[in-house]
Amino acid sequence: MTICADSSFLVSNYVQDAHSVEAARRMLMHPTVWITPLNRAELAHAIHQYVFRGKLTSFEAQRDWDEFELDREKGVWGSVNLPERTWETSIDLARRYGPTFGIRTLDSLHVACALELKAQRFWTFDDQQAKLAEAVGLNTNQ
Repeated sequence: MTICADSSFLVSNYVQDAHSVEAARRMLMHPTVWITPLNRAELAHAIHQYVFRGKLTSFEAQRDWDEFELDREKGVWGSVNLPERTWETSIDLARRYGPTFGIRTLDSLHVACALELKAQRFWTFDDQQAKLAEAVGLNTNQ
């Protein structure tokens, strides 16, 4: 099974939030979840937003990042590059679904990446991304 995840799913695996239990449950299957450099960049920003908001210390943020990097090295996350057509697909999604769903650039980039990688599943805890993913035929369930 091929799975792409967005950053909300990654964050919930490393920072305690409302979705952490569900993220951990899904990872119990030991799936290979593809992530891109975009995911890594967003995870770094998200973790440090927690520091900015006073919900994590700098030490905790570094620990969470190190744990992610170690998991990535161990193959918990399957690292892939952004497919070449991701940008064009993102633009197409914006034009087709932006007026209906009010999607953001990052929403369409994550979904475009999953489409271009021909993922069978797309895991997100972001309602906007889930709506878009489902509209284009991606399965957002476990």
